[in-house]
Amino acid sequence: MDGTRRPSEAPPAAPRPLPPGIDLLWGRRARGGRGPRPGLSVDAIVTAAIELADAEGLEAVSMARVAKALGFTTMSLYRYVASKDELLTLMWNASAVGVESLTLDGATWREKLRAWALVQRDMIDRHAWITQMPMAAPPLAPNSMTFVELGLASLDDTGLPGAEKLRMIGLLSSYTLSEARMANDAARAAAAAMAAAAETGETPAASPGWTFETLLRELVDERTYPRLHAIAWSGEIGDDPSGFDERAEFLLGVDTILDGVAALIDRYRGASDDGQETASAR
Repeated sequence: MDGTRRPSEAPPAAPRPLPPGIDLLWGRRARGGRGPRPGLSVDAIVTAAIELADAEGLEAVSMARVAKALGFTTMSLYRYVASKDELLTLMWNASAVGVESLTLDGATWREKLRAWALVQRDMIDRHAWITQMPMAAPPLAPNSMTFVELGLASLDDTGLPGAEKLRMIGLLSSYTLSEARMANDAARAAAAAMAAAAETGETPAASPGWTFETLLRELVDERTYPRLHAIAWSGEIGDDPSGFDERAEFLLGVDTILDGVAALIDRYRGASDDGQETASAR
């Protein structure tokens, strides 16, 4: 074969267009050209947007605010980033910079996967605006894929099929994001309450210090809600506003999910052993 394409052969298919932002991250689209003066780039734009979001929340990020922070006009940014949605995609990827050199502590799949969840939670807590991001589909940025690959690697010796590994990674990731979102929402609500009190001249200390436990004691009666009433007066909840220590509750959820993963691994190993015994009996 001389490598020459015959007339009857179809030409190679062109790569399918990727969604905006994803195409830029995966090198399927050229980055913007030179700006009106040196100093403007995709990386500079994303860095400025993340700094804004870290300081003021995702609602503070707009093309105009980012342009002002960098000292450029808003239209200048559009030579590099096509839209705010694309900017959000780039920010998500940049929030996990360094993941390619990450190693998970632990000798077993469980220790490594627990460490994986903690890394994700700590990253989200550093950039709480991630919990405000729209989640219409799983993140497909390169750093996200690298992090998923790392989680999958922790399950290499478990005997789980690849699809099951991916489901377990997705379950743990969804739980981590959900817990971080609730914690961040609570912190944002508390900050808003303090800001509102400051505007009216009140002090936060003047308002009732409600916790989940004290609210239960105030609202539930023993006849209608006997189980909740018993929990409320058991003294087991504590005085954290959510009713429990948030970090401890997060780790309890992680460990419970990992218990389920362990049960799934045992199920597959048991099925494999049964299959081997059946084959040997023939």
